Amino acid sequence: MEKVKKIDIHVHTRKTKSITRLSDGSTYASPAEIKEKYDTWGIEKGVILPGINNDCGFHIQSNEDAYELYMENSDLFFWFCNLNPRMGKNSPDTDFSYFLEYYKKLGAKGVGELTCNLNFDDSLTMNLFYHCEKCEMPVTIHIAPKLGGYYGLVDELGLPRLEKVLNEFPSLKILGHSQFFWSEIGSDVTDETRGTYPSGVVKPGRLVELFENYPNLLGDLSAGSGGNAIMRDEDFGLWFLERFQDRLFFGTDICAPFNYFELPLWLDTKFDEGKIKKRVYEKVCRENALNLLQCFK
Repeated sequence: MEKVKKIDIHVHTRKTKSITRLSDGSTYASPAEIKEKYDTWGIEKGVILPGINNDCGFHIQSNEDAYELYMENSDLFFWFCNLNPRMGKNSPDTDFSYFLEYYKKLGAKGVGELTCNLNFDDSLTMNLFYHCEKCEMPVTIHIAPKLGGYYGLVDELGLPRLEKVLNEFPSLKILGHSQFFWSEIGSDVTDETRGTYPSGVVKPGRLVELFENYPNLLGDLSAGSGGNAIMRDEDFGLWFLERFQDRLFFGTDICAPFNYFELPLWLDTKFDEGKIKKRVYEKVCRENALNLLQCFK
């Protein structure tokens, strides 16, 4: 069956090769290296998420760098801007709308990936969420388990702080991401396993409850975490795609040139086998992303 060209909701790149990661000696993938992977995986375009935060960075990136990459490769990328809740004046009354409206005029379609290591409901973060909702900018979040030693917004098992934000800002579209988000798809997750890639049969957990109760919660299926949540239990994964077909978004989270992800082939294969309906396949792989991005032109 004919495949649709996918839209990647989550990718990272840099204009120049710079300092290498201590863990594996890699650098960020260049646009040309990403294009090569996109051609292999049937992806048309991706959304650049700028890496502005020290909490997550060895090669810090500015919004302006991401904007230039988008302008130089507009056939390959959309882009989000990114803001740290401490920006402006490190205050819970910073006017983030000033920043957001500026970057919207430059074509930014959203905000993220938020990797600052603050409590999810810190007053600084809540102020940023307020302005993102006000300016109609969706937000991609990365969840962490604690302050220090991790990057990402901090939440406990059961994601109570995420629920607080979803409830307080009902018009803010939040794209959930990271192991500490997706591992909660199963009811058997514990404090010890929530940062891993759980395997085996899925009994619906806290995340399913949040998706059922909050229509402003969206799912970023990128990286091993998002892919694993869908692929670890085929019957459950297919049900989840069907049930939340309007709020799930294909993604990769390419960082390094050697990154490989199984989800593109899995989605294509299940579609070929008739296990994913054509309409669901089209929405998750492409249409949901285009609708989200076009809403905020």
